[in-house]
Amino acid sequence: MTAPSLPAGWPTDRPLAIAVNVMLEGWTDDSAPGIGPMGNPLRAGVLDLQARSWAEYGPKTGAWRLLDLFVTLQVRAVWYVSGIVAERYPDLMRAITAQGHAVAAHGWAQNILPAYQSAAEEEADLPRCTPSPRTSAFLAASGYRWHADIFDADLPYMLPTASGPIVAMPFTMEVNDMPLYVRYGSEPSAFSRIFERIVSNWSAIGAPPGCLDLTVHAHVFGRPYGLVELRQAIEAARNNTSAWLTDHERLAQLWIVRPSG
Repeated sequence: MTAPSLPAGWPTDRPLAIAVNVMLEGWTDDSAPGIGPMGNPLRAGVLDLQARSWAEYGPKTGAWRLLDLFVTLQVRAVWYVSGIVAERYPDLMRAITAQGHAVAAHGWAQNILPAYQSAAEEEADLPRCTPSPRTSAFLAASGYRWHADIFDADLPYMLPTASGPIVAMPFTMEVNDMPLYVRYGSEPSAFSRIFERIVSNWSAIGAPPGCLDLTVHAHVFGRPYGLVELRQAIEAARNNTSAWLTDHERLAQLWIVRPSG
């Protein structure tokens, strides 16, 4: 496989770009996360107040803990924020932007999925994952320059749409607290252990250029046990000669300014 050419701004001796992401999620008043800490899904039509309380840890406590950690480590992240959280917690949003982090749309609420919406509903909403066939074109038409609902590549690329091109940003799931810890029940240390195993063996698989995400949810790994593992992973990235720390916004910008052809 021929190695792809990389845009200016990508360190020539660092093939692995590590992006730090925080998912800051919220639900409408009549909804709750489908997965809670007790693992007892309630029957349809019953509001799971325990799961809602668990999720509220994100904007109330976890996000602030993450901000403190990022100050200590001097790390910039992209915060993927549900619109309903931004409306309810304006002081938190100001703190995130004051630290220099980027804020990306993550839907109005997590119980609203573009794949289920009509064209009119989606066009009036905020973008998030689980897209419809219309999503990329809607985003390009609305002035968005990149989106991270892409799973078919190791590197960003320009995605043509009926409304013009948009940067398709790979969103990797290998190091993500939601599948590892919540969905599959792995111990918290699996997060940093899997990350360290990937980056330490990158040269052994030929050191291909690629992107790898460190993704945490503020209501999951914004808790002390998660902060320990996130810090461990970030420090491992800094100490690895194949890797460099960046974020989705800065990666997308490399492709936006890249000459065509």
